[in-house]
Amino acid sequence: MSTEPKTLVRRDPEEIWTDGNLDAIDEIFAETFVLHDPSTDERQQGPQEYREYVETYREAFPDVAYEVEAVIGEGEMVALRYTAQGTHEGSFMGIEPTDERVSVSGMEMYRVEDGKIAEMWTNYDALGLLQEVGAVPPLEELDEST
Repeated sequence: MSTEPKTLVRRDPEEIWTDGNLDAIDEIFAETFVLHDPSTDERQQGPQEYREYVETYREAFPDVAYEVEAVIGEGEMVALRYTAQGTHEGSFMGIEPTDERVSVSGMEMYRVEDGKIAEMWTNYDALGLLQEVGAVPPLEELDEST
């Protein structure tokens, strides 16, 4: 497998998230990997914690599929823009399944070191996701209540 940074980071959304090949985590993530996700309370550290993070989302959205829309890289840093789609079929953040089909856009910045992903910053439309599963009312409804 190529260790070219842009090729390497595409494996995360395409192979791990979309195809569900969680064994690839051990191949492409460094033992010292750190995930920065503002939608969680704690940083995820190491491949095992990242596997648990992915499993949590894949259990809630088992048919999740990522479409990578752009990849830009320079040296050890790679940025990726995507749209993820899936059906809410499992519990998510305490929200019972709604069977709603959701579409969420996001961006990630990866740092590659010695041919493995060492660090990732992720930012996705968490509010939009919560609105799509019905946990948060649309902004139009909030304006009407004031």
